[in-house]
Amino acid sequence: MSAPDARLVLLRHGETTWSAQRRHTSHTDLPLTELGRAQARSAALVLASLQLRDPLIITSPRLRAGQTAELAGLAAAEVDDDLVEWDYGDYEGITTAEIRETVPGWTVWTHPVPGGETAEQVGARADRMLARAETLLPRRDVVLVGHGHFSRVLIARWAEFPVREGRRFAMSTGAVSVLGYDHDAHTIWAHNLTVRTEPPVPNSTAR
Repeated sequence: MSAPDARLVLLRHGETTWSAQRRHTSHTDLPLTELGRAQARSAALVLASLQLRDPLIITSPRLRAGQTAELAGLAAAEVDDDLVEWDYGDYEGITTAEIRETVPGWTVWTHPVPGGETAEQVGARADRMLARAETLLPRRDVVLVGHGHFSRVLIARWAEFPVREGRRFAMSTGAVSVLGYDHDAHTIWAHNLTVRTEPPVPNSTAR
């Protein structure tokens, strides 16, 4: 029997130079931009509004996820390799528009990723991560700090959809989604929550 007030919270990392350029980023370990850092700090406001219950914080091992967790006020985070981004293989650092020059209509949801993970492999990781979280949810909330595509896979699999239906859940940098239960059924309580964040203003006295 599920706890009706238990919540699984997903936080996507803040902006990096490659996410701003819409380049596929899995194992490349980039830091947050200044805007990304501001997004992470703004996510703290969203998380505070949730009044999380003794949350367990789990992050991807990537720098951008760890920085986001820290700036969002999520202390004492555990690291789990299952939270890494979809492995894009030969498409690492390449945009969808560039890929479509040779593979018309390509998306990560509908086409193969040469040298990377299959949808089945990514789905298996997501299912392991969700199973781990679900053992804790009756007692406490769980926050997973990770990446765009993999967070969308987590949402799809929580809702008992195929991996490809992650395409229905676009997720912004620094955004929060809240998963949980309704009458014991997995449900999505909120999605892609953000606080509007502007790029930092340069010091006008600087030379």
